[in-house]
Amino acid sequence: MTEGFDFSALSGAGRVLCAVSGGADSVYLLHRCLEGAEAGGYAVCAAHYNHSLRGEESDRDESFVADMCAALGVECVTGRGDVAAFAAERRLGTEEAARQLRYEFLSSAADSLGADLIATAHNAGDNAETLLLNLTRGSGLRGLGGIPPRRGRIVRPMLAVTRAEVEEYLSARGIAYMEDSTNALDDYSRNRIRHSVMPVLRGINPRFDLAAGRAAALMRADEEFLESLARSFVEKNSDSLGLSAAALASAPRSVSSRAVRLLAPRALSEAHVDAVLALSEGTGTAFADVPGARFVRENGRIRALTEMPGGITAREIPMSGEIELPEAGLVLRSSDSVYRGEINSSLNTFFFPYSKICGTIYCMSGQPGDALRIARRGCTKKLSDLFAEAHIPALSRPLVPVLRDGEGVLAVYGLASAERAVPKPGERTLKIEFAKIN
Repeated sequence: MTEGFDFSALSGAGRVLCAVSGGADSVYLLHRCLEGAEAGGYAVCAAHYNHSLRGEESDRDESFVADMCAALGVECVTGRGDVAAFAAERRLGTEEAARQLRYEFLSSAADSLGADLIATAHNAGDNAETLLLNLTRGSGLRGLGGIPPRRGRIVRPMLAVTRAEVEEYLSARGIAYMEDSTNALDDYSRNRIRHSVMPVLRGINPRFDLAAGRAAALMRADEEFLESLARSFVEKNSDSLGLSAAALASAPRSVSSRAVRLLAPRALSEAHVDAVLALSEGTGTAFADVPGARFVRENGRIRALTEMPGGITAREIPMSGEIELPEAGLVLRSSDSVYRGEINSSLNTFFFPYSKICGTIYCMSGQPGDALRIARRGCTKKLSDLFAEAHIPALSRPLVPVLRDGEGVLAVYGLASAERAVPKPGERTLKIEFAKIN
């Protein structure tokens, strides 16, 4: 019985790359793809990745796949890597390290062979095991949805094919395949589920593998619907400053948790999602660090920052010249000038009497504790208060240019100038003006 193979998954492809390990499932995959090639209008090629984990047995499998493909007239590329070394270097488990290296190789192989799709040999049993494994980890609908039939150009046409059907097909045709000795071990969680849990469940329902696949498909459909609601929620409640914290706090958990995951650059644990949702319930400025990003709450908005902004490197200002401040997107121009009573309400041009300048003037980011007595306002304010009054987000404040000399702050771009350096008409001054870099 082979009706479970999904040939429609391969439709529209000009060339299909089969990932072939040499085991029964992948050998079945290759032969079934070849059977449907003429009717499907696609060509078949293959790729094998040697994980170098089983010594001579790994090399045996590589040779078997290369010889089988040559006999079938199928173009095949092989690759290998040191999974153990990669796992140690990246601090990954062996299975995860092998998966990463294997999929990187398959993607590269598909590019080199001009394949539109990459077909892998995950069967109904693999899908059921994945569902159970994710259940033991407390996964939500996404994890309980098992193995997706398609992700990008990777397709899995065997998710409704059982291992018994694979073996029956190969046996009936006398097709050889290799056995992986590690499949008999209980070193991995998946193997323990395969050897100890799956037989019990098949004893309750002989067609458990397929039943689990149907359940996974239903959960994938529910997950897709809930994620679409979350996407609509994010679009409706976001602006240039981020996502409304109040809206996130009041949304149903099934929507808000998915909204957070959509904003994050990497997968998040439930604890990380909870930390971000807790931000939405507070006020003021706060943040939560998660893998790959910092979620920040400011001015009633929440946003995910994948790069922390740096500050403005301190630069000495010449008596005449031009300095670019690419960090702030500005250029600073300085020149000798006679003050004639100009008033610059935008506070992007300043005139400092030479008699009031203490030492050298620098342009830089504000420093903790910085304050100035503001010209024409008769009050002293900390820079942090000025930024807050102007509703400048905390993470943007290091990019606001601050002019200072030996006595402290002279001016803050766009916000204030110091009372101690107010010029009088006719005085010779150092004119400093800022302009946006085009």
